[in-house]
Amino acid sequence: MTPAADDVPAFTMGRAAEMIGVTAAFLRSLDDTGLIEAGRSSGGHRRYSRHQLDLAARVRQLLDEGFLLAAAVRIVTLEDRLAAAHRRIAELGGTLGPGEDAGIPTQTRRDLAKPAYYPAPGPERARSL
Repeated sequence: MTPAADDVPAFTMGRAAEMIGVTAAFLRSLDDTGLIEAGRSSGGHRRYSRHQLDLAARVRQLLDEGFLLAAAVRIVTLEDRLAAAHRRIAELGGTLGPGEDAGIPTQTRRDLAKPAYYPAPGPERARSL
């Protein structure tokens, strides 16, 4: 699909919820957070675009990983803005360097099996605090 087609509000709430494996209440809650603003049919029923469903699915994934809703929404918002900025850079003829491609999935949570421990302040550091 083209980017323009991804933004067409074509899916009913029931179909959208079914497609990404969530409830209608979950989609309404994302409307309340401001992450997605569903389009409306002539009868006033919510309609969702594929792009909105991608955002909702990503929020669901982060919630499943243990993030709070507000944090998940913020992460998804920033990821979406970064991807849009990278698309704009490409449209203008720019290039992205290694590790700068927003399209490459990254780990959102550090590996809990390998915790990073920081040393406690020593006597010389404690005095400077």
